[in-house]
Amino acid sequence: MKKIFGKTMLALLAFSMIACKKSNTQPEFKGISDSFVKAGSEFNAMEGITAFDKEDGELTSKITVEATPALAFKNGKTVAENAGSYELVYAVTDKDGNRVEAYSTLTVSKKTAEAVLYKDFDFATEEKADDWGWKAQIADSKLASAALKKGAYVFEIKNSGNGDGDIKLSRSAFPVKAADYKVKVWAKATKETYAHIIARDEKADGWATFGGAFNVKIKPEVSPLELNFTGVKNGKAELMINLGKITPNPENPADTTPEDFTVTIDKIEIYEISGQETKKPLFKNDFTAKAENSLQVSAGDGAEANALIQNKAAQVQISKYPTEGGVWSIKAAAILADTKIENGKKYYYSVKLKSEKVQGGECLVESLSKLDACRVNFAGMNLSDGQEAVLNGTFTADKDVDDPVIRFQIGNPSDGVNSNTITVSEVEFGLLEGDKEVVKTINSFASLGRASKTGKKAGYAWETFNGTDEDNERGVGTIWNEDGKLFYRIDQGGFTDWHNKLIYGYGQNPLTLEADSYYTIEIKAKADKKVSCGFFLNPLGSWDPRIADRIDFTEEEKTFTFETKDTFVTDMDFEMLFQFGSEETANLGEVTVEISEVLIYQSKVL
Repeated sequence: MKKIFGKTMLALLAFSMIACKKSNTQPEFKGISDSFVKAGSEFNAMEGITAFDKEDGELTSKITVEATPALAFKNGKTVAENAGSYELVYAVTDKDGNRVEAYSTLTVSKKTAEAVLYKDFDFATEEKADDWGWKAQIADSKLASAALKKGAYVFEIKNSGNGDGDIKLSRSAFPVKAADYKVKVWAKATKETYAHIIARDEKADGWATFGGAFNVKIKPEVSPLELNFTGVKNGKAELMINLGKITPNPENPADTTPEDFTVTIDKIEIYEISGQETKKPLFKNDFTAKAENSLQVSAGDGAEANALIQNKAAQVQISKYPTEGGVWSIKAAAILADTKIENGKKYYYSVKLKSEKVQGGECLVESLSKLDACRVNFAGMNLSDGQEAVLNGTFTADKDVDDPVIRFQIGNPSDGVNSNTITVSEVEFGLLEGDKEVVKTINSFASLGRASKTGKKAGYAWETFNGTDEDNERGVGTIWNEDGKLFYRIDQGGFTDWHNKLIYGYGQNPLTLEADSYYTIEIKAKADKKVSCGFFLNPLGSWDPRIADRIDFTEEEKTFTFETKDTFVTDMDFEMLFQFGSEETANLGEVTVEISEVLIYQSKVL
């Protein structure tokens, strides 16, 4: 019995020692990512890669790497002669035998001829913007000057004269009908000033107007100045923006138009609204009844989030934001149960929500199961911290959707934000019935691309896209070329990356790249403030970027280089996108990017 007892005690003691022993933590890799190399060039698989654990410290020298298909590594280096995709397996083992593996992909290009210059973007020929029929009128040349320059209509005002009409921008013979009109003038001034915006009835005997907006303030930050009026059948209006002497309150003559200031008008938007429409609700949810499938949440790219329905609301609880990826990393879908969307019909939605912290993102209407492959609406989402907001949208469906949802795509947190809760308290979705029609015309004074009424100008395909072009809350910018350079000025930054876009190749003048070739894009540029953007080379008609990277502009001019990683079976049409919108961009105020050179080199496959 003693012998058995002794063995039992030894066994218990050994078990106790194992249980109490502190196990060695697993090693962690840093620096592992996908790589690209040209065939026949040396590739260092260990460059920038380290391994470490808490107990053993530095383990980098113990890392091994293997490839499938096989490659011969010597001191972590190899030369891949055959083009293709190789899976790399990195492994390291600590003193306790804990083995950890990590994976990446090495893409080896086909062998090519020497690179040759394929396209050199010429900014030397300065282009004058289209004035769209808007003409400056100044009573005395000593008062002010006006010109289309730097992508805008610019008034340099020394003295405001004796009346509001002494300095003005007007468009005559503007045809109107029995409809409602809205005019939005996106303007800013170096000193706060006033404007009168008037629609004069040109067919009336004497002086008569369709309407006016008076004593409208023009502020240092670009903002919309609005005029609303109703037209008549077969009417004609003179649209006027009066910038001369305005004193809103004669009893306070100090509150008046200043002297020595500049007014800059980026664009003028004109809406024609006719007909009527009514709302027919198809779905409502105020979350009074707890429904487990009312909101579905998914997270990727290292993010962590979940859905919770309680207290008559649905919550998107974000405990961790993505470590990579972007605005699409966290998805929350408000289910529109028993609802279907029909091609060609017009719909509306309204969602009441609140975010604990500032949050940007996207609001979409699309299929629950097919996602963006069956999408009928796309809009931005900008939420302030702690303030309730209502997202409203309308759209005409261009396809049938059998399982529609209102989906919020969330990512890119504000600085210092690690977690967040977004509460959805009401959802309404329905049909818009009637014959209401809204026609919007944008008179942009940019001197490239969209400035032409008759289409793109020969040889130029640069243009901007602004969030406000599609009636989002933010996003205003313009472009011009000067001294052999291209300038893109962001007057108002948006919170999402598609609210401030500089584009080459969209629409009528695509960037065509030939088959069986690799391409290198070199961009020499700087900015008057540090600002970042996403850079994409994307095929027209789909979202499948062949280059997706980041540019960090500084006050010092730099050359940024990007390479395609695959070849094309046929010639393909592309767009180059510089997407700037973010909270950081919005907080910068006005910022100008100066691009002095864009070169594309072609390397043909042998």
